[in-house]
Amino acid sequence: MKIIAPRSGEAFRLAAGQKLTVIDPEGEQVADLLAYSRHDIREVISSGRTLDYAGKIYLTAGDPIYSNRSNILLRIVEDTVGRHDFLLTPCSRDTFRILYDDPAPHRGCFGNLAEALAPWGIEPDNIPVAFNCFMNVPIDPATGELRVLPPLSRAGDRIAFIAETDLIIGLTACSAGQSNNFRYKPIHYEITG
Repeated sequence: MKIIAPRSGEAFRLAAGQKLTVIDPEGEQVADLLAYSRHDIREVISSGRTLDYAGKIYLTAGDPIYSNRSNILLRIVEDTVGRHDFLLTPCSRDTFRILYDDPAPHRGCFGNLAEALAPWGIEPDNIPVAFNCFMNVPIDPATGELRVLPPLSRAGDRIAFIAETDLIIGLTACSAGQSNNFRYKPIHYEITG
């Protein structure tokens, strides 16, 4: 079991066939997840293609996560929560400045991912919309308005993915207060197979 400290991130390899389990050990904590093909880092998870092909915005067990080249990179194989977000971008200094009016903004998940992925040759401009594990973003059916509510995850809840190809994964313990009910906690993960 690996631990990602609050408001930080990591990057690591995930081989084809391996299982990545992301665990919320304390509850109500979001984890931003990115996946890049290890064979060509220009191939990366795609919110647009995944949601288009799935025909829905709330992904869960059985659903694939596609790349910008329409290849399946990951498949969700276990999900004890059933509510995750694939619409909103990783929080950043600009998120804190614009949405929170923070005069001393945290670098956010975007900055944490950029730092963790830099050794793999992945530049900040190549960071797309992340799959936000446990993030609760309901949409008003009449107006289309997005709201960020506390995650539905409780202590020990998990989501697990199988890699369909060799990947580089970026994963955070999210830094945005609104996403985490204004508390910052760790994220756990484990790799098996």
